[in-house]
This record gives sequence, C-alpha cells and structure tokens, in this order.
Amino acid sequence: MKQGAQGSAGAEVPRAGAPGGQGGQVRVPQQPGVADAGRVRPGGGGASEVVRGEHTHSEPAAPSAQPSAPRGRSVVQRSSVRGQIVDALRAALVAGDLRPGEVYSAPVLGERFGVSATPVREAMQQLAIEGAVEVVPNRGFRVVERGARELAELAEVRALIEVPVMVRLARTVPAERWAELRPLAEATVRAASSGCRATYAESDRGFHRAVLSLSGNQQLVQIAEDLHRRAQWPLVGSGPGMRGRADLVADAHEHTALLDALIARDLDVVRALVGEHFAGAG
Repeated sequence: MKQGAQGSAGAEVPRAGAPGGQGGQVRVPQQPGVADAGRVRPGGGGASEVVRGEHTHSEPAAPSAQPSAPRGRSVVQRSSVRGQIVDALRAALVAGDLRPGEVYSAPVLGERFGVSATPVREAMQQLAIEGAVEVVPNRGFRVVERGARELAELAEVRALIEVPVMVRLARTVPAERWAELRPLAEATVRAASSGCRATYAESDRGFHRAVLSLSGNQQLVQIAEDLHRRAQWPLVGSGPGMRGRADLVADAHEHTALLDALIARDLDVVRALVGEHFAGAG
C-alpha cells in the first residue's frame, strides 16, 4: 500500500554507538501494555524518560511485593512482554524511526522499555527471521537496507495472490457479508487522515485480512499478512516527508470503492481496483 510519512509518538532512544545518546536518536512508539505495567520510567511532561548511553546497573529494579509466580505463568508473562516489544519495533520500522543501515543495541532498547535486554534481543531475533534486521556480532541489530525494486516485487507478488482471490470472492460472497466490512474500510480512511504511517498500516492490514479471511484459507491469510508486513519496511534513503496524508487518504478510499464493486459483483471493476491498489504500492 502507499504509506505515509508521519512517525509514531514515543520516547527517543540512541542508536548503538551514539556516545552519551547525542545524535542518531530514534523514536520508538509507546506500547500501552509495557508502559501500563509500570516498566517504563516516567519523565518530564508525562512522557517516558529519554534513556541516554548504554545500559547501566546503577538503578536496579525494585523487588516485587508480589509472591513469586509459578514457572509456567512466568514464561507466559515473558512471552507477552516479548510480543509487545515485537509489535513496538514493527511499528517503529513502519514509521521510519528505525532507519535502514543503522545498528541498534538490545540493552539500550531494553532501557527504553524498562526490561532487560533478553526480551528485546528475542524480539529482534524474530525480526531477523522475518528479514527486517540482521545480527551484527557484539553490537546489536542492523536494519536491513532495501530499495524500490524489492518493494515493487513485493507489490507484484501481493497482486498475483490477492487479485484472483478477490475476483473469486466477488462471485461467491453475498453482498451482506461485504457490507459488514464497511466499518473496517471507513476505519482505514480515519487512520489515513491522522497522517500516521504506522497507524494506517495496521488498519490497512486489518482490512485486507478481513477480506481474505472470507476465503476460509488461513494459509493464504498468513502469507498475505507476511507480505503486507514486509511491504511496510522503510526504503534506503526514505525519510519522514516522502509521502503525506493525502497519499494515505487516497489509498484508503480505494478500500471503500473496492467494497462497492464487491457488493455490486462488478468483476471488471474489482480486478482493476485491486490491480491499481498494488501498482500504487510500488
């Protein structure tokens, strides 16, 4: 999809190798689940404290007043924290706050989230599996650099999958089922109007997931979601102003037009709209 340029709000975190946190800072979006757990130290003005420099142990965590949780529960909680951090880092990638070619330190990001480096490192390993980052021994993780050609290839693959599927669904899914997706399409317009790239990407993903789920093929849905996620990563040299709110809104309105065509079972229009939608993504 076309993506906008505004970053998400959040505290600044220095990249690995930035001495004393001076320069080279990024904004990692707030994750409510992490902050609400009281893990992020409050800073001035209600925002999270800006953590500068590498991780230190000068401020050990206060001992918990609660009794020790069973081992199984501890594993679940750790998995939940890791999942929240994965989501936060994905959002930071979409917003362009984690820049291609830059190296980020797990301990520094751990300070940002108020957790140890371990769940952050595990989250980064997940992103490495997805191809978003690569491991840099003894330093951290580098955001993978990619160009416009890779983005165009992803758009082509997505079109090859979704165009025929949506045309098939247009023949078989009743109009009332499509009408149920209208709130999701309208939500993408509101998200686009915010100008926030990460917010729109999440809303856009939800709409496409709902449409493809009508196929009943969960493997298809998972593959499409992976391609969608990869299509959101920033390009080399991209920066916050490359695409604005108007681009996002135009992209979002294609969703409502697509629903109109699906309800009308106008196969030619469905085919053309979906094809144009992905052509614009490259």
